[in-house]
Amino acid sequence: MPVCPNCRYEYKEGIKVCPDCGMHLVDVLNEVEWVVVFTSDKVYEVEMMKAELESADITATVLSQKDSNFPVPGDLAIVKLLVPKEEASAAINYINDVKNSKGTEEE
Repeated sequence: MPVCPNCRYEYKEGIKVCPDCGMHLVDVLNEVEWVVVFTSDKVYEVEMMKAELESADITATVLSQKDSNFPVPGDLAIVKLLVPKEEASAAINYINDVKNSKGTEEE
């Protein structure tokens, strides 16, 4: 059964994302310590950075507590990008490289 690595709840087969916290479900719950390496108030920015990390073979998952069903002006939650603790240093270095390369492209 799929399990949320954050909430630790089990879900029925076919469910891919935790409806409570937004993390991607896993088949086996390993005792992985997750570390936040990137935050934004925009889901698409975090998803793009996740794709960048995954292209470098760094495991990543998104934690979003945004509630699109509750319409209010402004953002109520920050979207977080998490990686396993042992991959945090490599992820941060990669994120900095991505940010620096995008900064030089705009000049």
